[in-house]
Amino acid sequence: MNDLFKNGLAGALLVAAAAGAGTPAAAGPTLDAVRQRGEIVCGVNTGVGGFSIADSSGQWTGLTTDFCRAVSSAVLGDAAKEKFVPLSPQQRFTALQSGEVDMLTMAATWTLTRDASLGLLYAGVYFYDGQGFLVPKSLGLKSATELDGASICTATGTTSELNLADYFRANKITFTPVVFEAQNEARAAFFSGRCQAFSADMSILSSVRISDAPNPDDWQILPEMISKEPLGPVVGRNDLEWFTIAKWTLMALIEAEELGVTSQNVDQMKESQDPGIQRLLGTSGDLGEKLGLDAGWAYRAIKRSGNYGEMFERNVGPNTPLRMERGANALWSKGGLMYAMPVR
Repeated sequence: MNDLFKNGLAGALLVAAAAGAGTPAAAGPTLDAVRQRGEIVCGVNTGVGGFSIADSSGQWTGLTTDFCRAVSSAVLGDAAKEKFVPLSPQQRFTALQSGEVDMLTMAATWTLTRDASLGLLYAGVYFYDGQGFLVPKSLGLKSATELDGASICTATGTTSELNLADYFRANKITFTPVVFEAQNEARAAFFSGRCQAFSADMSILSSVRISDAPNPDDWQILPEMISKEPLGPVVGRNDLEWFTIAKWTLMALIEAEELGVTSQNVDQMKESQDPGIQRLLGTSGDLGEKLGLDAGWAYRAIKRSGNYGEMFERNVGPNTPLRMERGANALWSKGGLMYAMPVR
């Protein structure tokens, strides 16, 4: 073995050893700003029941606001605070690009164009959705293909406009788009009779039918799901440390459900001898250090917001007004798509 080869091999082994040893993560600018401020600022929808909606006292509830709270607890500890900034579809990405918010936790579909050209990163998927149609039962429709010639209300700045055009063109039928800047304007116009149908993500349609309709039983969601709408948290591309924290907080909430760790039993689970639970809750290993956080980051997130299944059931599940089944949002082991990358 010649000296050049030996020296090169030795150098490669040193690099590999250093990488394997694990180096504590340096805090990125967003985490530094959040800690200095003592508060995380999350951009949310202007009001979608089950996902992000404020009550009369200004208290925000919903699956996506629960995720914001989970990240807040992971990074700020017991002093966690959150500020929720309601944003329209047209405002949301600009607000994140400008630094007005630290993260978008709202219904924002992950697409190639958004991922590749906006300077942003999706940190995973917390709800698998698809676009559909809400119509009056009085129309007697059984399928979206019967909407030929209908006027359809939707919001601009969303994936809905392109999906509608694609669907109607593919089915060789026509429609008249009636487009509004905000979702609440589009649904108000629909319920006032300006359009025969309202089109948005199924999650939004379920919420709108319950919260906005004069009588929910007079309205129906047609069976077709005309698109794929993976919804997830969005952060800036210029801070990979913050992206990593958001991504692994989501994975921790999903893995907690996989392991049977809940907000109710998480303290008892700290005594578990299961190596996976020990790593997740920080009783062994140094995963928090790798994220620039302490050992209890995932424990606090789970304690505050619950595991993913708890968040789903509490906000949008069968026992809520939205009455949504897990479907694609069930764990992979139960026929769904929710699959946590290994928290190890």
